[in-house]
Amino acid sequence: MGETQIGYLGLGSNVGGRRENLQAAVDLLPARGVSVLASSSTYDTDPVGEVLDQPSFLNACIQVSTALDPEDLLDACKAIEAELGRDLEGGIRHGPRPIDVDLLLLGDLVYESERLTLPHIETTSRRFVLIPLLELDFELRAPDGAPLSEALVALGFDEGVRREGAALAVPPQ
Repeated sequence: MGETQIGYLGLGSNVGGRRENLQAAVDLLPARGVSVLASSSTYDTDPVGEVLDQPSFLNACIQVSTALDPEDLLDACKAIEAELGRDLEGGIRHGPRPIDVDLLLLGDLVYESERLTLPHIETTSRRFVLIPLLELDFELRAPDGAPLSEALVALGFDEGVRREGAALAVPPQ
């Protein structure tokens, strides 16, 4: 545990009650040392990556505050995924899943280990990440100072991301 930092997590679900799965992940974070400060709206998004033949995802981003170091924060995210029914061992990479909790940014930290890269390697290449992230903070920048809004403009409009609903409920502090 170190100094408290502001971070951003990306949430996704395309199995079961998608919104309920996202909300359950938000609700489980405080018990693992992660305060949820704000949530974006939710977005219905077309699958991208290696498995395109699957249901659409519901995605959101949340702003968090934590004193956990990057590896401990990743452990908290993975524990919540497992608790909510994600198969972390036998599941198909990029396949259908009840929950995905991705660590996108943690302060201005640039970090790389065998398990984790910060900022998340796909933060600037996925509209379903950038749109809700910029909804939370339009001035947000990558650790190198590059505005994330410029990354979104550079992507164009070929990936289906549709606003679906209101922000997730943020647990009281």
